[in-house]
Amino acid sequence: MKLDAGATDWQTKPTDRFVLKWIKCNLSARITPGLVQVKGLQPWMITLAGSATAVLAGIVFAAGWGWLAGSLAACAQVLDGVDGQFARLTGRQSKAGAFWDSVLDRYADGAMVMGLGIYLYRLPFACPAWMLGVLAALALVGSNLVSYSSARGESLGLDLRPPTLASKGTRTSVMILCAWGSLFWAGLPMAALVYLAVHPNLAVLGRLLRTLRDGRPL
Repeated sequence: MKLDAGATDWQTKPTDRFVLKWIKCNLSARITPGLVQVKGLQPWMITLAGSATAVLAGIVFAAGWGWLAGSLAACAQVLDGVDGQFARLTGRQSKAGAFWDSVLDRYADGAMVMGLGIYLYRLPFACPAWMLGVLAALALVGSNLVSYSSARGESLGLDLRPPTLASKGTRTSVMILCAWGSLFWAGLPMAALVYLAVHPNLAVLGRLLRTLRDGRPL
């Protein structure tokens, strides 16, 4: 397939925020055109490979290898952009593909958050285990609710205004950067866990309050 040199609409979706947009335009878009030439390759294969890499990153994180976990998560983040670009370029976009991508993203998110929590639990850290458990639970619930509330709001026709900064691209990037930073300070991933426990839940709370102002729920 020959690409139009001036066309860039295949690189991103309208809902992509600045972090995902940068990753897709500057990293994923360098890989996708080459994969278009691979015979037999399907978008779902790329989706599955990206999610499997993210789950592996979570396992590696739990084992205590922060830098390697961050590198694997970064690869998964790039692949997460490639599958959609590949589908658009080859005309294989489908509702089933979008469903696969959304569902497997939740497994990827969950694996990284759990891996992060176990990594911190294994450290000789001053934070008590119960507090780590609470933060990890809040991080896991909040991360899932950001995506769920976006999808549910869209299906109900609610105007949630503007897209949240606590999107998957931002959340994953924070974990990746802190995982890489663990090479210099083992406790740095704690900053990622606190961020994930606070920001996504505040974003969801903001959406609940916004819909309460616009029209009280029954």
